[in-house]
Amino acid sequence: MTSDIVCKYFPNLTSAQLAQFEQLPALYQHWNSQINVISRKDIESLPEHHVLHSLGIAKIMEFLPGERVLDVGTGGGFPGIPLAILFPETQFFLADSIGKKIKVVNEVATAIGLTNVTGEHIRAEQAPGTFDFVVSRAVTQLKEFYPWVKNKFNPFSKNTLPNGILYLKGGDLQQEIAESHLKVRQYYLKDHFSEEFFETKQVIYIKAPH
Repeated sequence: MTSDIVCKYFPNLTSAQLAQFEQLPALYQHWNSQINVISRKDIESLPEHHVLHSLGIAKIMEFLPGERVLDVGTGGGFPGIPLAILFPETQFFLADSIGKKIKVVNEVATAIGLTNVTGEHIRAEQAPGTFDFVVSRAVTQLKEFYPWVKNKFNPFSKNTLPNGILYLKGGDLQQEIAESHLKVRQYYLKDHFSEEFFETKQVIYIKAPH
């Protein structure tokens, strides 16, 4: 059960949040059979590889009520939808350049009663307004990703980390980080989750430009 693995690391969830997490596998099974947003072989691993992985960001940053978070290249809604369940008073804007993936995002969000999610078929640069944080999951190389979002930040920070990017990545990132010429902070998810899947997974934090 999805709620079991989530509860293991986030024990203070409400019954409403548990119910929302519990609905995700069946919803994604249904939509994935029509619109492929998760690889067929990975759909059975949705609770660990997609839901819990997305929540790795929450081990680094607890979003505050009223903050705005942009999820770039969200695909079927990761990391945005799991984070929106966890932080119901934070506003999440999920963007993807592929319209049929956004259809899945909005259908899932509606089905589980998420009122803090907006999904749009739009490029990151076109997302309306500014945001406190940008999240994403291995959409592209850092040097390509950063220019998409560098002008999207609210200049006023109020959280424990200054406004910036929280990017889920895996593997050896030293060359990619060097080529980006960005100052990054690396957080290793193996320090938070015991499952083997997280052994090489990281959250990369990049402070927003002034």
